[in-house]
Amino acid sequence: MNRSHPRLQLLRPAFTAVCAAVVVGVAAGPAAAHAGVTASDPHALAENVTLSFTSEAESDTAGIAELRVVLPKGIAPDAVKLKDAPEEWKLTATPDGYAIGGPALATGTDAEYSITVRQLPDEKSLAFKTLETYGDGKISRWIEVPTDGEKVDNPAPVLQLKAAAPGAKPLVPSSSPSATPSSAPPPEQAAAPSAPVASASARATGAEEAGGGSGATVGTVAAALVLVAAGAFWWMRRSRSGT
Repeated sequence: MNRSHPRLQLLRPAFTAVCAAVVVGVAAGPAAAHAGVTASDPHALAENVTLSFTSEAESDTAGIAELRVVLPKGIAPDAVKLKDAPEEWKLTATPDGYAIGGPALATGTDAEYSITVRQLPDEKSLAFKTLETYGDGKISRWIEVPTDGEKVDNPAPVLQLKAAAPGAKPLVPSSSPSATPSSAPPPEQAAAPSAPVASASARATGAEEAGGGSGATVGTVAAALVLVAAGAFWWMRRSRSGT
């Protein structure tokens, strides 16, 4: 008759629990790492908000060297400023977000940094799709956005927002300062009248020349009349002397 030893019966539940924990740990290992975000003021339309990000390391061979983030709609790259980051890490704006990185962190070290956003958009949630690049070239893509409560393998950091505070309004984008008004016309307009001015000058010169010619003609006629009158006077005087 095969009977189990009492001590083995006592150890069997513990052994089963340990095995279950190991299986769960192995299954959840790769998915345990994630990227997350929190806010100093998680309200829509909140201004000068500090967003803190954490990207958990999941590589056993290299550390995180760079994070590439795609900003959600309503946050422009120029509305973001770096507040805190690992030593020697820099933030660079990109067409759709920003990249932050520097010397690779120690293997197994999470990447933590914070930025300041001018204003959060009027939304219920914001997704910050993130690419993690490690020192050995490995890339982890936290870019999936869950919908309808479904679970995804590589979820992007998502910030849930509360309703905007009473009286909160979107900031008006600052426009570039206008030029100082001037009475002088623009260069292209100032140069345009050059031909008409030249024509007017030519007409004035022609008028002066025409006027000068008329004056000369009048002077010639007057001189001729004087000579005729003088000749007539001389002839009449001579005729009287002869009689």
